[in-house]
Amino acid sequence: MEVPGGLLCCEVEKIRRSYRDPVLLNDRVLNNLLCSEEKYTLSSDYFTIIQTDLKPYMRKMVADWMLEVCEEQQCEQDVFPLAMNYMDRFLAVCRLNRNKLQLLGATCMFLASKLKETSPLTAEKLIIYTDKSISYQQLLEIEVLILKKLKWDLSAITPHDFLEQVLHRLPIEADYAHLIRKHAQTLIAMCVTDYSFAMYPPSMIAAGCVGAAVNGLSSGIRRCDEIPNLMNRLYEITKIELEYLHQCQEQIEHLLSKNLSSGSQQEEMLKEDKEAPSTPTDIQEISLLLNTGST
Repeated sequence: MEVPGGLLCCEVEKIRRSYRDPVLLNDRVLNNLLCSEEKYTLSSDYFTIIQTDLKPYMRKMVADWMLEVCEEQQCEQDVFPLAMNYMDRFLAVCRLNRNKLQLLGATCMFLASKLKETSPLTAEKLIIYTDKSISYQQLLEIEVLILKKLKWDLSAITPHDFLEQVLHRLPIEADYAHLIRKHAQTLIAMCVTDYSFAMYPPSMIAAGCVGAAVNGLSSGIRRCDEIPNLMNRLYEITKIELEYLHQCQEQIEHLLSKNLSSGSQQEEMLKEDKEAPSTPTDIQEISLLLNTGST
């Protein structure tokens, strides 16, 4: 834009984000979330009851791939948890062959981004991310099937929905809340990727991730260590028994430690073998697994 005496360059975000609405953080909204979350939480292990051709490690591989796609495309934080919710709820009611699992994951991201994103992921992009192992027609067909099996109920409750509710009710300043939020969001994505958390209510995962984030930051930030009676406050917010909250937080911290250890080992492997996959879940490896039907 030209102005007297020179040029004025204004940098504007490509996608405009809405401000957080304080009305959505009141107790009525929190209570509604707590009352409704069970509807969107798995009640049984679908790998032992419904699925005969799928294994938990296959879900993990596709979930890691989905997370990488969401991160690379800079999707909203709640797109990935919502997509995994669709996937788990679908697999809990409909049997699927392993060669369709990546197609299911791509379509779940397609649906979640259309619900949450200003500029949703396109079918063309998702097809490219699968190395063109799926077609546009397949994507549309399974999209309709997912909608039918989920009875068009796509506004599912995820741990991300509880994150702001929890942080809003903790006695912390905005800058520290931002730091805790950032770490908790990373932990939520980690939990959603791991099937061992699939039957945990979203409020428990959110509270456990906040507790783990505060615990991890407390050594470096004094104010994080000064949140009085953190677990009691989390209990008051979520109404989840302290014993379960402690167990959930410990499980999250154990999973984090395991993933960090695995990441260190992979870095050593990459140093020794330059032709090794550049990511923990190489997309070609997933495509090969799903397309050949090998175990």
